[in-house]
Amino acid sequence: MFDSQKEADFYQRFVRDSGYEFDVHPRFVLEKAGTMTAITYKPDFVIYDRNGRILHVYDVKSSLDGRYGADPAAKLRFNLFQRRFKKAVEVVVPRKNDFKMRIFGLSKNVNTRRVTTKGKVQFYDIMQNLDYDPAKFF
Repeated sequence: MFDSQKEADFYQRFVRDSGYEFDVHPRFVLEKAGTMTAITYKPDFVIYDRNGRILHVYDVKSSLDGRYGADPAAKLRFNLFQRRFKKAVEVVVPRKNDFKMRIFGLSKNVNTRRVTTKGKVQFYDIMQNLDYDPAKFF
């Protein structure tokens, strides 16, 4: 059911008992291509609010940047998804008691500023549950 242990961990700690309805790996068509293959995206989790509207679109990664994070192709899919469905993809990295979350593709950086040990600046927020409104980041 899950593509990685990180996905399974995120599901067990944050999605399963959240009280929200959700889908695992739903398929979205980003661009129909006539005779060509359509461009699609399958986020890891889609969480719905109490009225059945999409609240969160999660893509679980091992890191926010670098080799195990979102590669350029993934960032392009996130951008296309946001343009088509008007919902940002939240890239998450599960940790022991919380998860790091970053939204890619925004016109300005709105996430909290953190500095890594290598002196490289990263932007992300720390979340402890799914009870937040991603619209406040826009």
